[in-house]
Amino acid sequence: MFVENVQSALNQQINMELQAHYTYLAAADYFEGLGLKGFSQWIFNHAEEEMAHAMKIYKFIHSRRGRVELFAVPTPEGGFGSPQEVMEGALRQEQRVTASIDRIVKLARQEGDYATDSFLQWFVDEQVEEEELVDDLVQKLRLIGDFKPGLYLLDRELAGADMLEEADE
Repeated sequence: MFVENVQSALNQQINMELQAHYTYLAAADYFEGLGLKGFSQWIFNHAEEEMAHAMKIYKFIHSRRGRVELFAVPTPEGGFGSPQEVMEGALRQEQRVTASIDRIVKLARQEGDYATDSFLQWFVDEQVEEEELVDDLVQKLRLIGDFKPGLYLLDRELAGADMLEEADE
């Protein structure tokens, strides 16, 4: 069992991870509609990762004999304007997730909940990687601008990156 406010913060984090899942799923649909299969698959895989993060927290709460409280997941914002806007939004979302994880780490330490602090270190490291990956795409999209052949090549690069990730699994 652990401190109530830490458990509550973890339940909110589950919701945040599910929101990220929904947002990435909507973005994958957007990219699919543009015929950018590499972008679509890349971001779909990240949607699945966000769901896995939510489930990891879910299982941790139960391992501590806690209770999971599920909240409504807001509908993701639609009407994406461009691939760059989608990825800039994804970067902002990852930054919000990072800030939330950091707040929970701080709370766990203040409460002396070292098990939760230890558990969350994986998420701290994961968020560094996530922000770097998404920021890299944002920077590439800014360089490409409206140059369609550049977008096409980046889409192919992402499709190839997904094949490499699948081979590693």
